[in-house]
Amino acid sequence: MKLAYIGTYPPRECGIGTFTQNLFNSTVTNYESETLNKGLVIALNDHEQTYTYPEEVKLTIRQEHQRDYLKAAKFINISGADLCVLEHEFGIYGGQNGAYILPLLYRLEIPLVVTLHTILKTPSYNEKAVLQEICKMAHKVVVMSHKAIEFLTTIYDVDEEKIEYIEHGVPDIQFDQLQSKKEFKLDNKKFLLTFGFIGRNKGIETVINALPKVVEKHPEVLYLVLGKTHPNVLRQSGEEYRNYLQRLVKSLRLDGHVLFLNEFVNEEELFKYLSASDIYITPYLNEAQITSGTLAYAIGVGSAVISTPYWHAAELLADGRGKLFDFGNSDELSNIFMDLLDNPKARMDLREKAHDYGRTITWPKSGAKYVALAERILEGKPKALPLKEAAIDPLVLPPFSLAHIKRLTDDTGIIQHAKFGIPNLKEGYCLDDNARALVMALMAYRQKKDTLALELAPIYMSYIHYMQNKDGTFRNFLSFSRSFLDETGSEDSFGRAIWALGFLLAQAPSDAYYQTGKLVFFDASPNFEKLQSIRAIANTMIGISYYLKSNPGDDAMTERLRNLAGKLIHHYKEVRTPDWRWFESLLAYDNGMLPLALLHSAEILHDDRVYEVAMESMNFLTEKSLKDGYLSIIGNENWFKKEGKRSMYAQQPVDALAMVLMYHQAFHVTNDKDYLKKLFTCFMWFLGENDIRLSLFDFETKGCCDGIERYGINRNQGAESSLAYLISHLTVLQAFEEFES
Repeated sequence: MKLAYIGTYPPRECGIGTFTQNLFNSTVTNYESETLNKGLVIALNDHEQTYTYPEEVKLTIRQEHQRDYLKAAKFINISGADLCVLEHEFGIYGGQNGAYILPLLYRLEIPLVVTLHTILKTPSYNEKAVLQEICKMAHKVVVMSHKAIEFLTTIYDVDEEKIEYIEHGVPDIQFDQLQSKKEFKLDNKKFLLTFGFIGRNKGIETVINALPKVVEKHPEVLYLVLGKTHPNVLRQSGEEYRNYLQRLVKSLRLDGHVLFLNEFVNEEELFKYLSASDIYITPYLNEAQITSGTLAYAIGVGSAVISTPYWHAAELLADGRGKLFDFGNSDELSNIFMDLLDNPKARMDLREKAHDYGRTITWPKSGAKYVALAERILEGKPKALPLKEAAIDPLVLPPFSLAHIKRLTDDTGIIQHAKFGIPNLKEGYCLDDNARALVMALMAYRQKKDTLALELAPIYMSYIHYMQNKDGTFRNFLSFSRSFLDETGSEDSFGRAIWALGFLLAQAPSDAYYQTGKLVFFDASPNFEKLQSIRAIANTMIGISYYLKSNPGDDAMTERLRNLAGKLIHHYKEVRTPDWRWFESLLAYDNGMLPLALLHSAEILHDDRVYEVAMESMNFLTEKSLKDGYLSIIGNENWFKKEGKRSMYAQQPVDALAMVLMYHQAFHVTNDKDYLKKLFTCFMWFLGENDIRLSLFDFETKGCCDGIERYGINRNQGAESSLAYLISHLTVLQAFEEFES
């Protein structure tokens, strides 16, 4: 039997990686029957990190690269593996709530077993949907606590017959306590221990606050906090929590009694520390921990354990295997410490009960249960799930790259134009492009955790802020020498700035971005209802809609949105005839933005009139642009006048972007996946599914050409075109997640 494993894997420092490696080692050889099994590992890399993996790792997946997941599915299907084992934790897979794993699982042609490391009691809509889909595709779902079974059956509607309970395995490593203490020079200490990744939810301050009373009576106490700060915490807030704990130790005068060891130690070293400990503590701050590997290890080695009553601890420490204290209750913890330190027999009783239980959950035993489960599944000759229709195929997309955008961006903003792939500094900067660039950067960071995008975002935000006038309007153009080239920009550029600011307020990566964006947005707001250009009105409506999605209680802004929607509908009714269902007597540029604005507004306002005009105008634009099975954009050369002929040439990438965004929002409003197919059709315009069958994306520069002209492709690659491509690319990746789920 050959098993394929998907999960994180050492040397990546991750608790699930350690679990995956132990599971792999314990199932390659079935210790119960000494049957030799084969295995291979697909390892997850995080945030562009690379690792030197052992030979069993045959393929890696970059967390935020959707294409890697699809390639992995193909690899597993031809690897000769009989069954796939997935280690699931939301944070290790890419996409929203780890949705990138879904298309991989849909494409597996072998049975699937899923081990769930986290099961949320109050999941978001997406978290619940992702986990339910994974459970539907799994032949068996392995959990490590009885509470997990309760949650799966009552919250996620998983059939109990599908659920398998297998305890968290622990390494079969044993050390003598006295010898271990001696090795660490702790012979004369009462040694307290907490280990694992450090973060605010760990509650270590509860232990530190409990120590002064304990130390007063037992001055030989030493509390060791063993472990690195969690990588996600480190990226977001650095060592803020560890520094807080160190300050707390100083303020309580516990310098000689608390030690922080900022290391990720190997299992042998860890088990020596566990064996040496007199008391092990997991002081987590809330109950929402369905599985704890650190606690399982402590029980496995036979530690005297004290813990808060989170879900896994309440089960694992039952029947006298440990002591529980209430969340955050340092006084109660102090009393338990002193009771156990004063009473060696009570400590020994806890250790013996923990040790006896730990002998039943060593990895050889847990691994044997996985092997037996796999054999039962394969004996039933299970059929693979039918593959869903692939309306969107990310494998045809070029790899996502910000190389050209980085080339166009300096410390002022994004350069407006380019000669071929080289920035044209003579043309300077404009508000329109920096607004689009901000939207793109925020999308790239949110979807792909692209650190370059986060570095670029404040440049674009600063440009928007710099170009704002005292009356809230904006200048548009700035020379390369940073001279203003206009007093007040076009209404269209104003609208695009509001779109970007509203998007920022809905997707801000930090409070600093949010507060800056809010100031600029509200300084501009007195100008919203002065707008006359319908595209400026549309872009402003989109920005307001994004703002209201995160601030639904702002009634004044909701009324502004209603008034602007009324203006757009007034234009529509003035011009509309049975055979011309549009806002103007011509189809011009950025056409999809007009139905898009009403679709966003319909989602906020719940107004049937707004919805009807949005759908009717979108359907009319679809008839004129998609009738031959590919996107044929209205050319900007002469546009398409009512009663006239449509212009074929000067097709612009921003028009393709508007269509992509329009169909994406149509899906959100209607939940009709046919719009996601149309979205993908429109995106393929960039890659050659267009009137002249030539790709506008430049695979060498990673930029996008400026349009389709009579002579062919305009090879210049300015900011507008390249940003239109990248925003469309990111939208397709998001749509693929939504289609698959």
